[in-house]
Amino acid sequence: MGCKAHTYCVAYLPDEFEEIMRYSSHLVFNSVAQYERFRPQVEAFGEKISCGIRCNPEYSEVETELYNPAAPGSRLGEVDAAFANGLPAGIEGLHFHTLCESTSYDLEKTLAAFEQHFGHLLPQVKWVNMGGGHLMTKKGYDTAHLVSVLKQFKEKWGVDVLLEPGSAIAWETGVLVSTVLDIHESRGIRTAITDISFTGHMPDTLEMPYRPRITHVPQRGEVVPTTDPPPEGGQGEWLYRIGGVSCLSGDYMREYAFRQELQVGDRLVFEDMIHYTMVKTTTFNGVRHPDICILRENGNLETVKQFGYEDYRNRLS
Repeated sequence: MGCKAHTYCVAYLPDEFEEIMRYSSHLVFNSVAQYERFRPQVEAFGEKISCGIRCNPEYSEVETELYNPAAPGSRLGEVDAAFANGLPAGIEGLHFHTLCESTSYDLEKTLAAFEQHFGHLLPQVKWVNMGGGHLMTKKGYDTAHLVSVLKQFKEKWGVDVLLEPGSAIAWETGVLVSTVLDIHESRGIRTAITDISFTGHMPDTLEMPYRPRITHVPQRGEVVPTTDPPPEGGQGEWLYRIGGVSCLSGDYMREYAFRQELQVGDRLVFEDMIHYTMVKTTTFNGVRHPDICILRENGNLETVKQFGYEDYRNRLS
């Protein structure tokens, strides 16, 4: 990208650290002990690298524990007790990351907790990295409030402020297109079995849990988005769970409401599914991965990459 990285890792591997330094202008360490362990290498490196430590303000608006780095006992970052004797020599920055698809008002409350725990250290540092999870490109996000919060913090403490852009540069990036293979019914519950897998292709939908928006593309008829959550009673709607193709019993999303009955061969388009989902895919169960394609403005579909059995096999012994 034409510049060096602001790098953080939960634990740096000794055999990779020399190479990481070559690509980094800033290094953030997850603990004081890890910083002290690598500090001689950083100081002996031929170029200046600004070092920081990740902090845990022990406050977060994230309700799902799996995604909450500020949960009690979290391994991510140091609590204020780690700095009872002040900052280690050579530390120029502090970092926290406790947001997840959050608003500027969540950031404001997080900053209050951060200042409460670590404010006495801020006069000693040059920069503060406020991590990612800022959903600043979502419709209705109060960007003016974000600017105000950041300006006030910067003016108060005299530090440079950094944000990880996250979804701010990767929002509405692309779709995952699936095909209905079967309609399964059991005890009054209809499931549309598709050729994709939630656990294999989009595990974040089960972990978060995150419910993607779905557009129904019938073989004949009008293209329509689903109704989610389904209307009370589901009158005038067809309710279907969406099932994955793996053997995992929980490989499904609970009911969506469709305007018309699903048929084998219909397509279900999962909206906004590339920016985070693609990097979390697995080959669990040998499930085939979808092709990666680009739909050009002229209507041409360009296949960039295809996956086959060899990709699954080559990850194994």
